Amino acid sequence: MAELKRRRGENVAGSIFVDASCIDCGTCRWVAPESFDESGGYSRVWRQPDTAGRRQRALMALVACPTASIGSTEKRDLAGATAAFPERIAGEVYHCGFHSEKSYGAASYFIRRPQGNILVDSPRFARPLVKRLEDLGGISLMFLTHRDDVADHAQFAKHFGCTRVIHADDAMAAREAERRIEGPGPVALADDLVIVPVPGHTRGSMCLLYRNEFLFTGDHLQWRPETESLGAGRDVCWYDWREQTRSMARLQAYAFEWVLPGHGRRCHMPAAHMARALAECVRHMATQ
Repeated sequence: MAELKRRRGENVAGSIFVDASCIDCGTCRWVAPESFDESGGYSRVWRQPDTAGRRQRALMALVACPTASIGSTEKRDLAGATAAFPERIAGEVYHCGFHSEKSYGAASYFIRRPQGNILVDSPRFARPLVKRLEDLGGISLMFLTHRDDVADHAQFAKHFGCTRVIHADDAMAAREAERRIEGPGPVALADDLVIVPVPGHTRGSMCLLYRNEFLFTGDHLQWRPETESLGAGRDVCWYDWREQTRSMARLQAYAFEWVLPGHGRRCHMPAAHMARALAECVRHMATQ
Protein backbone atom coordinates (compact mmCIF):
# COMPACT_ATOMS: atom_id res chain seq x y z
CA MET A 1 0.00 0.00 0.00
CA ALA A 2 1.02 3.62 -0.49
CA GLU A 3 2.92 5.17 2.42
CA LEU A 4 1.82 8.47 3.88
CA LYS A 5 5.41 9.39 4.73
CA ARG A 6 6.22 9.12 1.00
CA ARG A 7 3.26 11.23 -0.09
CA ARG A 8 4.20 13.40 -3.09
CA GLY A 9 4.17 17.11 -2.35
CA GLU A 10 2.31 17.78 -5.60
CA ASN A 11 -0.89 16.21 -4.23
CA VAL A 12 -3.63 18.61 -3.17
CA ALA A 13 -4.61 18.48 0.49
CA GLY A 14 -7.01 15.70 1.40
CA SER A 15 -7.25 12.03 2.21
CA ILE A 16 -6.38 10.41 -1.13
CA PHE A 17 -2.79 10.73 -2.32
CA VAL A 18 -0.10 9.33 -4.63
CA ASP A 19 3.23 8.42 -3.07
CA ALA A 20 6.79 8.41 -4.42
CA SER A 21 6.59 4.80 -5.64
CA CYS A 22 4.62 6.00 -8.71
CA ILE A 23 6.20 4.86 -12.00
CA ASP A 24 4.20 7.25 -14.21
CA CYS A 25 2.31 4.52 -16.07
CA GLY A 26 -0.63 6.94 -16.31
CA THR A 27 -3.31 4.42 -15.37
CA CYS A 28 -4.94 6.55 -12.69
CA ARG A 29 -5.02 9.56 -15.02
CA TRP A 30 -7.33 7.86 -17.52
CA VAL A 31 -9.30 5.74 -15.05
CA ALA A 32 -10.11 8.79 -12.91
CA PRO A 33 -9.06 11.99 -14.74
CA GLU A 34 -11.29 14.12 -12.52
CA SER A 35 -8.98 13.31 -9.59
CA PHE A 36 -5.54 12.49 -11.04
CA ASP A 37 -3.19 14.22 -13.43
CA GLU A 38 0.55 14.52 -14.05
CA SER A 39 2.91 16.87 -12.26
CA GLY A 40 6.66 16.73 -12.06
CA GLY A 41 6.82 13.63 -14.24
CA TYR A 42 4.53 11.49 -12.08
CA SER A 43 0.89 11.22 -11.14
CA ARG A 44 -0.73 13.19 -8.35
CA VAL A 45 -4.19 14.00 -6.96
CA TRP A 46 -5.10 17.35 -8.45
CA ARG A 47 -8.60 17.39 -6.97
CA GLN A 48 -9.99 15.33 -4.13
CA PRO A 49 -13.05 13.36 -5.25
CA ASP A 50 -16.10 15.17 -3.92
CA THR A 51 -19.00 13.12 -5.29
CA ALA A 52 -19.94 9.45 -5.03
CA GLY A 53 -19.09 8.92 -8.71
CA ARG A 54 -15.70 10.56 -8.42
CA ARG A 55 -14.90 8.63 -5.25
CA GLN A 56 -15.76 5.39 -7.03
CA ARG A 57 -13.49 6.25 -9.96
CA ALA A 58 -10.64 7.27 -7.64
CA LEU A 59 -10.90 3.99 -5.74
CA MET A 60 -11.00 2.07 -9.03
CA ALA A 61 -7.73 3.83 -9.91
CA LEU A 62 -6.36 2.71 -6.54
CA VAL A 63 -7.31 -0.90 -7.29
CA ALA A 64 -5.92 -0.73 -10.84
CA CYS A 65 -2.60 0.90 -9.87
CA PRO A 66 0.20 -1.59 -10.61
CA THR A 67 2.52 -0.36 -7.87
CA ALA A 68 0.03 0.31 -5.05
CA SER A 69 1.11 3.95 -5.19
CA ILE A 70 -2.33 5.38 -4.35
CA GLY A 71 -3.43 5.54 -0.73
CA SER A 72 -5.90 7.13 1.64
CA THR A 73 -5.53 8.51 5.14
CA GLU A 74 -9.11 7.38 5.79
CA LYS A 75 -10.32 3.79 5.92
CA ARG A 76 -12.01 3.03 2.60
CA ASP A 77 -14.28 0.20 1.58
CA LEU A 78 -12.76 -1.08 -1.67
CA ALA A 79 -15.37 -3.77 -2.31
CA GLY A 80 -17.29 -1.70 -4.85
CA ALA A 81 -14.19 -0.57 -6.72
CA THR A 82 -12.80 -4.10 -6.79
CA ALA A 83 -16.09 -5.54 -8.06
CA ALA A 84 -16.23 -2.91 -10.82
CA PHE A 85 -13.57 -4.83 -12.78
CA PRO A 86 -13.67 -6.08 -15.43
CA GLU A 87 -15.39 -2.86 -16.49
CA ARG A 88 -17.52 -2.96 -19.62
CA ILE A 89 -16.26 -0.68 -22.40
CA ALA A 90 -18.80 -1.50 -25.11
CA GLY A 91 -20.73 -4.61 -26.05
CA GLU A 92 -18.93 -7.56 -24.49
CA VAL A 93 -15.50 -5.91 -24.37
CA TYR A 94 -14.10 -5.09 -20.93
CA HIS A 95 -11.14 -3.39 -19.28
CA CYS A 96 -9.69 -5.82 -16.73
CA GLY A 97 -8.16 -3.31 -14.32
CA PHE A 98 -5.63 -4.81 -11.86
CA HIS A 99 -2.65 -3.60 -13.91
CA SER A 100 0.68 -5.31 -13.34
CA GLU A 101 4.02 -3.71 -12.54
CA LYS A 102 5.60 -6.50 -14.63
CA SER A 103 4.18 -4.84 -17.75
CA TYR A 104 4.79 -1.28 -16.54
CA GLY A 105 1.11 -0.89 -15.82
CA ALA A 106 -0.22 -1.92 -19.24
CA ALA A 107 -3.96 -2.37 -19.67
CA SER A 108 -5.45 -5.79 -20.32
CA TYR A 109 -8.80 -6.48 -21.95
CA PHE A 110 -11.40 -9.23 -21.87
CA ILE A 111 -13.70 -10.22 -24.75
CA ARG A 112 -16.76 -12.31 -23.91
CA ARG A 113 -17.97 -14.26 -26.93
CA PRO A 114 -20.00 -17.47 -27.47
CA GLN A 115 -17.13 -19.09 -29.40
CA GLY A 116 -14.78 -18.68 -26.43
CA ASN A 117 -13.65 -15.78 -24.26
CA ILE A 118 -10.37 -13.96 -24.90
CA LEU A 119 -7.92 -12.22 -22.60
CA VAL A 120 -5.82 -9.60 -24.41
CA ASP A 121 -2.48 -9.28 -22.62
CA SER A 122 -2.10 -10.15 -18.96
CA PRO A 123 -3.30 -8.22 -15.94
CA ARG A 124 -2.21 -8.97 -12.39
CA PHE A 125 -3.23 -12.44 -11.25
CA ALA A 126 -5.53 -11.08 -8.52
CA ARG A 127 -8.10 -13.38 -6.93
CA PRO A 128 -11.07 -10.97 -7.20
CA LEU A 129 -10.41 -10.55 -10.92
CA VAL A 130 -9.88 -14.27 -11.47
CA LYS A 131 -13.19 -15.02 -9.72
CA ARG A 132 -15.01 -12.47 -11.85
CA LEU A 133 -13.50 -13.92 -15.04
CA GLU A 134 -14.66 -17.35 -13.93
CA ASP A 135 -18.17 -15.97 -13.47
CA LEU A 136 -18.03 -14.53 -17.00
CA GLY A 137 -17.21 -17.94 -18.47
CA GLY A 138 -13.44 -18.23 -18.12
CA ILE A 139 -10.76 -17.76 -20.77
CA SER A 140 -10.27 -19.89 -23.89
CA LEU A 141 -7.50 -17.88 -25.54
CA MET A 142 -4.92 -15.36 -24.34
CA PHE A 143 -3.67 -13.02 -27.03
CA LEU A 144 -0.28 -11.48 -26.20
CA THR A 145 0.30 -8.36 -28.27
CA HIS A 146 4.07 -8.34 -27.69
CA ARG A 147 6.83 -9.28 -25.29
CA ASP A 148 6.42 -6.35 -22.87
CA ASP A 149 2.88 -7.07 -21.66
CA VAL A 150 2.87 -10.79 -20.84
CA ALA A 151 2.95 -10.17 -17.03
CA ASP A 152 1.25 -13.11 -15.23
CA HIS A 153 0.39 -15.04 -18.40
CA ALA A 154 1.66 -18.35 -16.98
CA GLN A 155 -0.65 -18.18 -13.96
CA PHE A 156 -3.68 -17.36 -16.08
CA ALA A 157 -2.84 -20.14 -18.53
CA LYS A 158 -2.43 -22.67 -15.74
CA HIS A 159 -5.64 -21.64 -14.00
CA PHE A 160 -7.90 -21.42 -17.04
CA GLY A 161 -6.18 -23.90 -19.35
CA CYS A 162 -6.24 -21.33 -22.14
CA THR A 163 -4.20 -21.27 -25.33
CA ARG A 164 -1.63 -18.47 -25.49
CA VAL A 165 -0.89 -16.79 -28.82
CA ILE A 166 2.26 -14.73 -29.39
CA HIS A 167 4.37 -13.88 -32.41
CA ALA A 168 7.43 -16.07 -32.90
CA ASP A 169 9.67 -13.00 -32.95
CA ASP A 170 8.63 -12.11 -29.37
CA ALA A 171 8.20 -15.67 -28.12
CA MET A 172 11.19 -15.44 -25.79
CA ALA A 173 8.85 -13.60 -23.39
CA ALA A 174 6.41 -16.54 -23.24
CA ARG A 175 8.31 -19.63 -24.29
CA GLU A 176 5.51 -21.91 -23.12
CA ALA A 177 2.96 -20.25 -25.43
CA GLU A 178 0.91 -22.88 -27.21
CA ARG A 179 0.70 -21.06 -30.54
CA ARG A 180 3.28 -18.90 -32.30
CA ILE A 181 2.37 -16.68 -35.22
CA GLU A 182 4.96 -16.66 -38.00
CA GLY A 183 5.71 -14.00 -40.55
CA PRO A 184 4.28 -10.59 -41.44
CA GLY A 185 0.89 -11.54 -42.88
CA PRO A 186 -2.52 -11.29 -41.21
CA VAL A 187 -3.97 -14.42 -39.63
CA ALA A 188 -7.70 -15.10 -39.23
CA LEU A 189 -8.29 -16.80 -35.89
CA ALA A 190 -12.05 -16.92 -36.47
CA ASP A 191 -14.72 -15.17 -38.51
CA ASP A 192 -14.66 -12.27 -36.05
CA LEU A 193 -10.94 -12.21 -35.15
CA VAL A 194 -7.94 -11.16 -37.25
CA ILE A 195 -4.34 -10.94 -36.08
CA VAL A 196 -2.39 -8.13 -37.78
CA PRO A 197 1.40 -8.29 -37.22
CA VAL A 198 2.75 -4.76 -36.70
CA PRO A 199 6.52 -5.01 -36.15
CA GLY A 200 8.17 -1.83 -34.96
CA HIS A 201 7.70 -1.24 -31.25
CA THR A 202 9.07 -4.75 -30.91
CA ARG A 203 9.89 -7.15 -33.71
CA GLY A 204 6.94 -9.37 -32.84
CA SER A 205 4.27 -6.77 -32.04
CA MET A 206 0.73 -7.65 -33.15
CA CYS A 207 -2.72 -6.07 -33.11
CA LEU A 208 -5.98 -7.98 -32.73
CA LEU A 209 -9.04 -6.86 -34.70
CA TYR A 210 -12.38 -8.00 -33.28
CA ARG A 211 -15.58 -7.78 -35.34
CA ASN A 212 -14.13 -5.03 -37.58
CA GLU A 213 -14.85 -2.72 -34.66
CA PHE A 214 -12.32 -3.11 -31.84
CA LEU A 215 -8.57 -2.89 -32.47
CA PHE A 216 -6.37 -4.02 -29.57
CA THR A 217 -3.05 -2.35 -30.27
CA GLY A 218 -0.62 -3.21 -27.47
CA ASP A 219 2.10 -0.53 -27.57
CA HIS A 220 1.81 0.05 -31.32
CA LEU A 221 -0.87 2.77 -31.41
CA GLN A 222 -2.65 4.94 -28.87
CA TRP A 223 -4.81 8.05 -28.53
CA ARG A 224 -3.11 11.34 -27.65
CA PRO A 225 -5.69 13.48 -25.82
CA GLU A 226 -3.38 16.49 -25.64
CA THR A 227 -3.37 16.73 -29.45
CA GLU A 228 -6.60 14.80 -30.08
CA SER A 229 -4.78 12.48 -32.46
CA LEU A 230 -3.61 8.91 -32.88
CA GLY A 231 0.09 8.40 -32.31
CA ALA A 232 3.03 6.17 -31.49
CA GLY A 233 6.05 6.80 -29.32
CA ARG A 234 9.39 6.91 -31.06
CA ASP A 235 11.14 7.15 -27.68
CA VAL A 236 9.71 3.72 -26.75
CA CYS A 237 10.28 2.05 -30.12
CA TRP A 238 12.53 -0.88 -29.21
CA TYR A 239 12.95 -2.38 -32.67
CA ASP A 240 12.63 -0.14 -35.76
CA TRP A 241 10.75 3.14 -36.24
CA ARG A 242 10.60 2.92 -40.02
CA GLU A 243 9.22 -0.58 -39.76
CA GLN A 244 6.65 0.65 -37.25
CA THR A 245 5.65 3.39 -39.69
CA ARG A 246 5.17 0.80 -42.45
CA SER A 247 3.15 -1.36 -40.03
CA MET A 248 0.97 1.61 -39.18
CA ALA A 249 0.31 2.21 -42.87
CA ARG A 250 -0.80 -1.42 -43.31
CA LEU A 251 -3.49 -0.89 -40.67
CA GLN A 252 -5.20 1.43 -43.14
CA ALA A 253 -6.52 -1.67 -44.90
CA TYR A 254 -8.85 -2.32 -41.95
CA ALA A 255 -11.94 -0.56 -40.65
CA PHE A 256 -12.42 -0.15 -36.90
CA GLU A 257 -14.06 2.23 -34.45
CA TRP A 258 -12.12 1.59 -31.25
CA VAL A 259 -8.41 1.77 -30.43
CA LEU A 260 -7.72 -0.12 -27.20
CA PRO A 261 -4.02 0.30 -26.31
CA GLY A 262 -1.81 -1.24 -23.70
CA HIS A 263 -0.61 2.17 -22.57
CA GLY A 264 -2.45 5.45 -22.86
CA ARG A 265 -6.07 6.30 -23.46
CA ARG A 266 -8.45 4.37 -25.63
CA CYS A 267 -10.59 6.16 -28.18
CA HIS A 268 -13.84 5.65 -30.06
CA MET A 269 -14.99 7.37 -33.23
CA PRO A 270 -16.81 6.45 -36.45
CA ALA A 271 -14.72 4.28 -38.75
CA ALA A 272 -14.39 7.03 -41.37
CA HIS A 273 -13.06 9.48 -38.76
CA MET A 274 -10.71 6.81 -37.43
CA ALA A 275 -9.38 6.22 -40.94
CA ARG A 276 -8.58 9.91 -41.35
CA ALA A 277 -6.89 10.03 -37.93
CA LEU A 278 -4.82 6.98 -38.81
CA ALA A 279 -3.77 8.46 -42.14
CA GLU A 280 -2.62 11.61 -40.35
CA CYS A 281 -0.71 9.47 -37.84
CA VAL A 282 1.12 7.72 -40.69
CA ARG A 283 1.99 11.05 -42.32
CA HIS A 284 3.34 12.41 -39.07
CA MET A 285 5.40 9.29 -38.32
CA ALA A 286 6.97 9.43 -41.78
CA THR A 287 8.37 12.90 -41.03
CA GLN A 288 10.04 11.88 -37.78
